[in-house]
Amino acid sequence: MRNPYPFLLSILFVLFINSVLAQTGSIQGKVTDQNGSPLEFVNVLIKNSSKGAISNSEGKFTIDGVGQESVVLTASMIGFEPVSKQVQILKGEQTKIEFVLNESQLGLQTVEITGRREVGYDNKETFSATKTASLVKDVPSTINFVTKELILDQVAFTVNDVVKNVPGVNQFTFYNDITIRGFRIQGQRNSGTLLNGMRTFTSFWKPQLIPHIERVEVIKGPASALFGNASPGGSINRVTKKPLAENRKSITTSVGSFNTVRALADFTGAMTEDKKLLYRLNLGYENSDGFRDLQFKKNLVIAPSFAFLPTANTSLNFDLVYQDSKGRLDRGQAAFGNRDLTTTPITTSLSAMNDYLNEVTLNSTVSLRHNFSENISLNSTYQLSSYSEDLLEHRTSNQFAALGDGSFDDTQVAMRVFIRKRTWNNNAFNNYINAKYQLGKIKNTALVGYDYFRQELLPGGSQLEAQTYLLKNGGTTNSFKVANVDNYILDESGNPATNVSHFDLTSPVANGLRDMSKYLYTTRTYNQYLQQTHGVYIQNQSEIGPLKILLGLRQEYFQDLLDYNSSEEVEVKQDALLPRVGLVYTLNPSINFYGTWVKGYQPQEAAGIINPDAGGPFDPLTSEMIEVGAKSEWFNKRVTGTLSLYQIVERGGLYNANNAENPELLVQLGEEQSKGVELNLTGNILPNWSIVAGYAFNDAKITQADDEAVIGRQKPNSPRNSANFWSKYVFEQGSFSGLGVGLGYNYVSERYGSIVSADQPDVFPSYGIVDAAVYYQMGKVQFQVNANNLLNKTHWVGGYDVLRAFPGSPRSIMTTVSYTF
Repeated sequence: MRNPYPFLLSILFVLFINSVLAQTGSIQGKVTDQNGSPLEFVNVLIKNSSKGAISNSEGKFTIDGVGQESVVLTASMIGFEPVSKQVQILKGEQTKIEFVLNESQLGLQTVEITGRREVGYDNKETFSATKTASLVKDVPSTINFVTKELILDQVAFTVNDVVKNVPGVNQFTFYNDITIRGFRIQGQRNSGTLLNGMRTFTSFWKPQLIPHIERVEVIKGPASALFGNASPGGSINRVTKKPLAENRKSITTSVGSFNTVRALADFTGAMTEDKKLLYRLNLGYENSDGFRDLQFKKNLVIAPSFAFLPTANTSLNFDLVYQDSKGRLDRGQAAFGNRDLTTTPITTSLSAMNDYLNEVTLNSTVSLRHNFSENISLNSTYQLSSYSEDLLEHRTSNQFAALGDGSFDDTQVAMRVFIRKRTWNNNAFNNYINAKYQLGKIKNTALVGYDYFRQELLPGGSQLEAQTYLLKNGGTTNSFKVANVDNYILDESGNPATNVSHFDLTSPVANGLRDMSKYLYTTRTYNQYLQQTHGVYIQNQSEIGPLKILLGLRQEYFQDLLDYNSSEEVEVKQDALLPRVGLVYTLNPSINFYGTWVKGYQPQEAAGIINPDAGGPFDPLTSEMIEVGAKSEWFNKRVTGTLSLYQIVERGGLYNANNAENPELLVQLGEEQSKGVELNLTGNILPNWSIVAGYAFNDAKITQADDEAVIGRQKPNSPRNSANFWSKYVFEQGSFSGLGVGLGYNYVSERYGSIVSADQPDVFPSYGIVDAAVYYQMGKVQFQVNANNLLNKTHWVGGYDVLRAFPGSPRSIMTTVSYTF
């Protein structure tokens, strides 16, 4: 007979447990921020007890087995003010409670050692704009953000993909080449491109990759008072993802148009039980043919990050970003000479099958923060970066094929060939001390700092160039002058014979393999150069009731060593004193008014523009900006708005001279002026309804120049009007629960091409692009489909002229699956 005792014991145990539970209660709750968005990983603890819980991704938590009749419950998380509530417990029943946590400025990190917990499209905190932990609304300048959430929602992979969300920011070309308020910032320069607030070196030819980026910040205006060599229009700062103390893992895969395949991975968590050693690993891979003939992209990003937190006062972070990019250099679309961009397909490229562009970029950063006391902290950052370029390209000579009578055949493009290898190393070192002090009723935060930047073109940088036409003396040239026709070898038709054959815009096989064995080459050596800068700066932020005052001053020392490490070495020294003044007035808790005045300075030696044929040395580029505006928060602080009015004056800008004998020659203009208005809205109208919208009016003109014909002309690739809109809505209840929709629109007015390419430069027409997306969340899995350029609008994002136009992508579809675990 079966023994009945185990069965009876089980019944008694269940009865006992039910009896105990009848004498206790439970707490079920939800935690949100002030915008109504759920907060994950919030610690919810019962005071004087070991009981507690951690909120999930929906902000929800449950605490069972609460025996007391009344408890004090505390919800806390780094970066937010803790909240405590007394809760009455009903035995045998469930008690519900909600917490709303507000951001704590005291909880801001002085540098980003560990990951930020902000979610959504809005970003309320900044470090790089003042080098102090500040709320964006308290900073006297315009700072726009594109967060990782918006990046994922739009399936963006590069900075160029996301700048459409920032008013006053536009593409100049396909490349890492952008205008901010009408002023150009470019890769392969150290002005305007930042990584974690440090000047860095990037590719010019490929847009900056962002699968490892927490957010893209656009700091408007010449930020020279903090960063030294800075672009007049603004700077783009990429903030890398940092480690979190909680375990989070996600994998995202996308497939879509133009044979595009992408894969992303993001892993973070603690490596030790005491959570003093944290890690994060971001991986990104892309393989795409693109919509242009012969163009392709193979991109790989590996970005590990570690944070060591030995004490509450000391933290150390190490970031490494490795990027490998393979493809071809796309010089743009060439159309026929009648200036009608529609005469050739937007897919037309001038590349040959032999061409390639291989680039490797490595950035490593070490950051240290130490609090000597509650009021004094030290921040020290060192960044080492390197970039190598390995290039073979068939490219235009910036003109159509020359005929023997001095005219041109506008169905044929004159071509040349570059074979080039170069490598740069860069070192940046930044140290500053923050000190909080009080004078009477005036609260102050002082900043004293020193930074050092070193950029070196390493030995061996060189180029082989096969120029366009053959000369009788055995040489070659890129131009044909009919007056000197006797110097040229002519073909049977009496036209100049080619060293590199022309590109036939009417031929379906023009992109084929080229026989390069018969080309005649000239050799160009890029002599080694070294650029060093030392900057000493002070800044003080004062708070007098509703008024905040920012005063900054920087002394910068520039040193260029041309023909470095050779007997021909030349040293060029410059220095600049750069002031910054800013005011913020708090009208009420929702509205701040601000104003700022700042000066900028950029040295422009031949080495600085990395081209000995450019025609330098040049006078330095100087700038000055005045800006006023207002910042506000709406919908219970869920939506942030910024209105700004500005004027920027720049002296010494450089433009291509379009010289046939020397296509690399630059000319320096006298003065350019940009005046405009910008409006930006970002945030959540409702917790499940996100929005990003903006408008920019930019009157950017040449005001002084040797060539009077260009005075008063709008600057290249600077639209007078542009607008952006993106909104996402997620259904939270009912039959459509988990379903989301996104809709976007971008408008850019017409733009001029190169200033000096012709008496009347080519015009790139205005365009409006519609984007849409559908999302479906099912537990830890999200499916999404993005349709970019939904209406298949033919458009051009920028360009120089009819020979170098840069069309935007036609309609593309991307399907993405994300899994979080």
